[in-house]
Amino acid sequence: MPPRSSNRFRDALSSAEQLFKGPQSLAFLPAIALAAFWLGGELVLLGVALGLPLLVFLTGGFAARRKPAPPPQRQIEILSQDDAGNLAEQALLRAKAANLATACVLVEAEGLDQIARQHGERMAECARDALQTRLRGLSRKDDQCLRVGDSRFMVLLSPSLRLDLESLLQMCDRLQRGLEEPLTVNTATLYVSVSFGFCGSNRLKENASGPQLVEAAQAALTEALANGPSAVRAWTDSMRVARTARASLIGEVEKALVNGQIQPWFQPQICTSTGRITGVEALARWIHPDKGIVPPAQFLRVLEEAGQMDRLSEVILQHSLTALRSWDQSGIDVPRVSINCSNAELRNPRLTERIKWELDRFGLTSQRLGIEVLETVIADSPDGIIARNIGQLSELGCFVDLDDFGTGHASITALRRFTVHRLKIDRSFVTRIDRSEEQRRMLAAVLSLADRLELETLAEGVESVGEHALLAQLGCDHVQGFGIARPMPGDQLVEWSRDHDSRMAEARQISGKTR
Repeated sequence: MPPRSSNRFRDALSSAEQLFKGPQSLAFLPAIALAAFWLGGELVLLGVALGLPLLVFLTGGFAARRKPAPPPQRQIEILSQDDAGNLAEQALLRAKAANLATACVLVEAEGLDQIARQHGERMAECARDALQTRLRGLSRKDDQCLRVGDSRFMVLLSPSLRLDLESLLQMCDRLQRGLEEPLTVNTATLYVSVSFGFCGSNRLKENASGPQLVEAAQAALTEALANGPSAVRAWTDSMRVARTARASLIGEVEKALVNGQIQPWFQPQICTSTGRITGVEALARWIHPDKGIVPPAQFLRVLEEAGQMDRLSEVILQHSLTALRSWDQSGIDVPRVSINCSNAELRNPRLTERIKWELDRFGLTSQRLGIEVLETVIADSPDGIIARNIGQLSELGCFVDLDDFGTGHASITALRRFTVHRLKIDRSFVTRIDRSEEQRRMLAAVLSLADRLELETLAEGVESVGEHALLAQLGCDHVQGFGIARPMPGDQLVEWSRDHDSRMAEARQISGKTR
């Protein structure tokens, strides 16, 4: 039978184990030590002194000190549209009660997507936080600075006596200069541009609501974003009319896609050395039953806002391939039709598969289809799904044009990586080359670059015989523009092509006789 003192020792340890469940139990140590000495003498006291630290460790008594709980993850606070309207309503009520004015200012930061692509989404979020902190520091103490979107911020001004157009423009200029200063995040220097849209309460009707104040600022910001980076726009009543018309247009344009009112018109591209048609560019045109031809700049922006660019691309591709097959049947030699691919479409992971399926359905080879990609898309998307899509389309055999060359700052390395076949030289390089020596030197430099890179060239926006002739002399391979032919429906291209071939044949006969 074990000695009595041993049983007492085990009982003491068991009691200690139950007691030691956290740091607060350390208060019982003096009592436990005294009990051990009273029950078992010095030996038991020594055993308790040596065993208690191990017992505390094994039972997790010091767990809280050893491994503190991580802090809760910060939640991104983005104000909803309804909450923004409610806060604006409160700002209006405070201003009216004091017989003063308020204003809603919306700020859109441009460049955060590029930061996310280059440095990661975490760095982009740090940049957003830094912008919001900077915006609060630049605003007045009682102004409300809130985030209302992925890259959008809202400032609700506290009631003020003087909030006329001039003072608001000056304020936006001051905020813009402060926000566009370089950001330093984790030793990296980041650059963003900001656009502003604003509306003062004194520019609205007396009974205007908070949501109406926010909507007016949104309309002004939309106008600013449509006019390039770092733009500032104030709300005007004409914007309300335009916004209403655009909302009406969204419903109409979606129906137009379904009803076949939007179709491609085709603009010929001519070889400068032979005069033959080397291809056509498909350009979207909306023939409205009441309004006639709706300018592309109007309905393309509406389609983009409605998220219908993919659907538009499908319609243009199907009509273009139908036209190409009909020209073949009519005996008209059109080697290739080129379609424009938007940024949204190039991000579609099924783009190459869809185009291949359409080519097979129409019985056409991939060499008959050209893909026009804006230089800004290549400059902003050096890798990822866009790069893969362009590479796969090139491997499929499609002809890749880099559109608006000279406006997007694409590097030479990007040109080679994206397997571009031809540079479409922007109109800004072509205009007045027959009258400006500086323009000729710039164009000659672009053509020399293309030659060294073994790329074909096409000058767009050619509007005069002089421009056409000089482009041929400088070595540009192809030309396109109103000076050659305006965009036309597919059936009219048949007649135009035959007339063009007749004129070329007559010119060759005259040239032969003069020799």
